Amino acid sequence: MKKIFISWMLLAGISSWAQEAGKAGELLKNEASATEMRTSKSPDERNKTFNQPRSGNTPIPQRSGNENRIKNPNYQWNRNYGYAEVFLRIPEQGFFTVEVGDQMMANGSGKYRFFDLSSGRIPISIYDNGFLIYRTTLMLRNNNRMVLDFFTNEGLYLLDSYPVQNQYGFNDWNDVWNNPYGNQPGGGYYNGNAMDNNSFRHFFDTMMQNERFDDGKLTMIHQQMRVSMFTSAQIRDLVKAIRFDDKKLALAKSIYRNCVDREHYIVVTDAFDFESSRRELMEYVSKL
Repeated sequence: MKKIFISWMLLAGISSWAQEAGKAGELLKNEASATEMRTSKSPDERNKTFNQPRSGNTPIPQRSGNENRIKNPNYQWNRNYGYAEVFLRIPEQGFFTVEVGDQMMANGSGKYRFFDLSSGRIPISIYDNGFLIYRTTLMLRNNNRMVLDFFTNEGLYLLDSYPVQNQYGFNDWNDVWNNPYGNQPGGGYYNGNAMDNNSFRHFFDTMMQNERFDDGKLTMIHQQMRVSMFTSAQIRDLVKAIRFDDKKLALAKSIYRNCVDREHYIVVTDAFDFESSRRELMEYVSKL
């Protein structure tokens, strides 16, 4: 009897530590209709989803041959829709397809990571072997990662949303749920996102050693801008590393969106040789 009681206590203890579906997070309403859930999504229908333009984009014209080719396309290289990420876990067995905005991922691992998403209202749809089983709308915040759990019998749960500290910088998937980097929200400018001094100095020294000309330096800086934020002092050093004032000014304007302490941006003007450039930069940022 004693052995039975001890075994029962052990099982109860294990159960108490196990995650139970629907016991954590906020349940997000299923917006998929009964008709949609009974219809398999064909490859053609999936392609239609990708052809839908993002909010604010020019629709992409469809053509079958060169006769309809656009001769003078209007390219926009630096569209700013914000940056957000969505991490979704489906812990049960099966082959699921997840669609977030204009991105789609299908696998049987139960791990779905979406990067480079626009901030704002973004639809998410989940399919089981081609059949829609769940749809809702996410409200994505700029420079934030949304973490979700999905259970077919329970629904989609929003566990939390965290400021992005290091984009694409994960070694252990479970860290997202168990200990999300220990981030502490900053004071409005995501101070935790800025490169630490050691990392910045390593990047800066590497750039100066490997690139003698402005174009090479600017290429490295713009690549780093895709994944990093900077302090005003760091931006001053980067701008100062550029030789010509016109290129300094262009860099100082473009990198402003990556600054975590914009109230101190005036220190960047120390990098310029001409007063006219200093004045133009401050006039530019004052209008943003």
